[in-house]
Amino acid sequence: MIDKLEYLLALAQEQHFGRAAAACGTTQPTLSAGIKQLEEMLGVLLVERGSRFRGFTAAGERTLAWARRIVGDMRAMRQEIEALRSTLAGELRLAAIPTSLPILTTLTAPFAVQHPDVRLVILSRTSNEVLAMLENLEVDAGISYLDNEPLGRVITVPLYRERFHLVCRAESPFAGRAAVPWAELAGLRLALLTPDMQNRRILDRALAQAGVAPNVSVQSDSMLSLLSHLRTGEWASILPGQWMQTLALAPGVVAVPLEAPEVANTVGLVLPSREPLPTLAAALAAAARQMAPLPAGD
Repeated sequence: MIDKLEYLLALAQEQHFGRAAAACGTTQPTLSAGIKQLEEMLGVLLVERGSRFRGFTAAGERTLAWARRIVGDMRAMRQEIEALRSTLAGELRLAAIPTSLPILTTLTAPFAVQHPDVRLVILSRTSNEVLAMLENLEVDAGISYLDNEPLGRVITVPLYRERFHLVCRAESPFAGRAAVPWAELAGLRLALLTPDMQNRRILDRALAQAGVAPNVSVQSDSMLSLLSHLRTGEWASILPGQWMQTLALAPGVVAVPLEAPEVANTVGLVLPSREPLPTLAAALAAAARQMAPLPAGD
């Protein structure tokens, strides 16, 4: 039964029979037969039939919700029983928004010291992808904004407050100032994250509130790409304060706090709303709660 529910979850994730079978380490006929057997057991059609995957039926969507719960509980049980037999071990998968990556080690480093047998897999994803992967059991936990856009049913552990800086070349007229109002950013050539990133949506809202129509001439979903463009001196950017330590490696680049309006958002750990929590997720949450408050990025 569990293997058939795993097939269903893989199909929801991949939206393709062949890729779902590969993700499960089986063949497409075996996966299709398993889902057919599940339909026969439940007495309903779960998948819209066709030459290719076309979606789930209404019954399929409800079954998918139960599959996430059942498979999630089974995985959590296995982790907990394994933890009773030995030290905590296994693979913990964490999806994080790109802007959180510079300070992620403040969580993962002490966690790794406490649990040296746990292997960490860290994925850079948009906030929407973080929540989708968490719901689909693709990751054990996520790092995302907690107080800006709806999160749904998740457990949260705050980590830090994110505030923003104008990042520009040292020769800029803004360099050396104590702070810069958002309204003065009009006309600057900006390199920013793409609009599918929640960070960008936060910035767009702040700029609109200040009456600025931004001149965004470079967009990327990679923070590394933005930093590379900043180093040329041809573009400015708006980055969280937590990136300032990283920017210390870039000569000729300075950061000035932004003000008016005050923009600050809480970033933290997001976990599946499940009791009990899977063992690895619970251990990560415990490590997050033990952390000293992180700098606000001023």
